[in-house]
Amino acid sequence: MPRVDVHLDTDVPPDAIRRALLDFSEHRPEIWPGIEPSLYEVYEVDATWADIREGSKMPGGQVWAVEHYDWSDPETIVWTVKESNFCAPGSYVSATLTPGPTGGSHLHIVWNRTPTTLAGRMATLMIRLTRGRPVAASMQKGLANL
Repeated sequence: MPRVDVHLDTDVPPDAIRRALLDFSEHRPEIWPGIEPSLYEVYEVDATWADIREGSKMPGGQVWAVEHYDWSDPETIVWTVKESNFCAPGSYVSATLTPGPTGGSHLHIVWNRTPTTLAGRMATLMIRLTRGRPVAASMQKGLANL
């Protein structure tokens, strides 16, 4: 799988980011603007995991994935693809949240998706060539809402 590591520092405390990443309410697309509301669906939420569908619209189409979120580790949230129209099952993203050196948080995001379509391959290439800038930008848009 193509892996890209992204590191971000923010003034937002780790617990606030964790709550936002695990907010599976109808407000999730408002918090995370990259999520298209019409592609968002919650299947099941338990104490340390959830199965949801989320995706994005872009010129020429849309991408979506049914993701299994796991937050059994207190510092790391992992969302793993179960089914998708652009990447292989088992592909994943993880976010490890730790206190920042001067307050706020440090995020270590691992983006590890195996593309299965031409659009997926092009997006993966762009993410790799830019060292994860689109991943960082998407996360920063959500953090700005916190």
